[in-house]
Amino acid sequence: MQSEPLFLALLLGAGVLLLIATDRPSTTLALGAGGLLALAALTRSSALALAPFLCAPLFDGRYPRRARAHIAGAALVGFLFLLAPWTLRNALVFGEFLPVNDAAGNAFYQGNSDWTVRFYRVRTREQYLAWMKAFDEDMQRRTLELDRTGRGSPAGRSRAFARQAFEERRSDPAGWAKLFLQKAWDWLRPYPNPLFWPPAAVLAAAAYNLLLYGLAAAGFAVARRPRVRAFALAFLAVTFLSHVVLIVVWRYRIPYWDPVLLLYGVFGAGTLLEAWKRRSRESPPPAIA
Repeated sequence: MQSEPLFLALLLGAGVLLLIATDRPSTTLALGAGGLLALAALTRSSALALAPFLCAPLFDGRYPRRARAHIAGAALVGFLFLLAPWTLRNALVFGEFLPVNDAAGNAFYQGNSDWTVRFYRVRTREQYLAWMKAFDEDMQRRTLELDRTGRGSPAGRSRAFARQAFEERRSDPAGWAKLFLQKAWDWLRPYPNPLFWPPAAVLAAAAYNLLLYGLAAAGFAVARRPRVRAFALAFLAVTFLSHVVLIVVWRYRIPYWDPVLLLYGVFGAGTLLEAWKRRSRESPPPAIA
């Protein structure tokens, strides 16, 4: 069981309601969009980075500024209304401001520590299993040490892990830049990690994703709603950068990128097919000898 299926449904729901609330101005739907995004953030905390996208209606010039502000404000209210109880609970239990208990510092450490540098040197399944065993033991040791020194609260633990990551990377700035490039490729590559999947699955996934990338590029090129396209491209960029900075796992990309790529990929495929049919109809029939 993973969180991605639930997260995908909530994220798609938020996007659909926000788009409809903007096309057909509706306070209720805007509230629903913000609420679903809050539930998505409670499912996977990386969705917190998407809260600014609820302000997208402000940039829709079809309506007066006041109406646009009303829709965007309603979306933000819906988001804060469902997130606030959990933030209040964290404040009462831990005495700290935590929008959600996201372990961000822990994720930052896992994605930027010396362990991650070693991970990208792994070349065999046996090396990976040895790396994973040593990594788990080290993380347990570090966590117990934080608990013993009184820094075991969520925010304290998060700050401590973030500091450890900065200390390890500060000694090698060039290596950190290389690590970011490796994580970027890990997110963008069209196939899953060959360490975990058989060759047939890797090749099939590569063929599918390369086709999807190409069709999505065609769809973006001919999209009829440029502002929605700009929204989608910004969404892809933010989700990409936020994960490269923290931690990249290939399956994390799927609920964020695949719906957008499929949306524009299907449109691109349909557009190319229509163009091919039109060209076929307009071509003169071959001469009969």
